[in-house]
Amino acid sequence: MNALLLLTAFICAFAGFVALSLGMERHFHDVLGPQRPFARWQPWLRAAGIAGLLLALAACLLERGPAQGWVLWLGVLTAAALAQMLALSYAWPRR
Repeated sequence: MNALLLLTAFICAFAGFVALSLGMERHFHDVLGPQRPFARWQPWLRAAGIAGLLLALAACLLERGPAQGWVLWLGVLTAAALAQMLALSYAWPRR
């Protein structure tokens, strides 16, 4: 098991979920403030989020192959979503 590929998959999935959540107006203004223009950033954040999740999938498929890579990807997505949810609901609004 290559730990570097797993770490890469987790980081890409975490960044993808952060970008997707910032692609929502409420979370965008909670984290970056209401004075920032949301409409200009929304398509870029959504594209970056999808790219991050696809990069995580690629890393998982390289790590375990097509048979087990999909299952590993779902596990990585679960861990990254939990970490992102805790960060978004606890750490960032407290800044």
